[in-house]
Amino acid sequence: MSNTQKGLLVLIVGPSGSGKGTVVSALKKRHPDYVFPVSATTRDPRPSEVDGQVYRFISKENFEQGIDAGDFLEWAEVHKNNYYGTPKQPILDALDAGKVVVREVDIQGFLSIRQVILREELVSIFLLVKDLNELKSRILRRGKMSDEEMARRMVSAEKEIAEAYKCNYRVESPQGQIPRIVEEVEGIIEKSRRV
Repeated sequence: MSNTQKGLLVLIVGPSGSGKGTVVSALKKRHPDYVFPVSATTRDPRPSEVDGQVYRFISKENFEQGIDAGDFLEWAEVHKNNYYGTPKQPILDALDAGKVVVREVDIQGFLSIRQVILREELVSIFLLVKDLNELKSRILRRGKMSDEEMARRMVSAEKEIAEAYKCNYRVESPQGQIPRIVEEVEGIIEKSRRV
């Protein structure tokens, strides 16, 4: 009997402002053995973002070529006019090597990925925020945003929260409790690797 652990793709799911990025950053610091693939997007980088760290910022034309070539595990057009996607090959290679792969995705991404990745290689964790007012205040702390964009994000968040039950786990994500949230996520990952 082999003692090699199986590869596992862990999807951290939730609406914008739910804490996905913060949880993933904490996991990166605590688990250098995990694989954190870089997403691709056509949106402009925020001032603090560096190309190739969390996102590869590419042109719409290049992204569309990747879609046509089947290079993405999932992709979506999000918040009106930008593409976001998960390059496929780095994730498949890491799973084949028995690694834990952690990805931050919205509900659309999760629903697409679960059609491609074997159920025993996938665990999804939805981060729940107390209410939409809390979510709105978190988003506003990131920077200014038009009323139209905020309204769009709130509609999107409501739809995502309504589908949270489709994920394997739901974890409460209260403001200021990242260590507790990360520990809960780590426990789910370890339990899922043993199954």
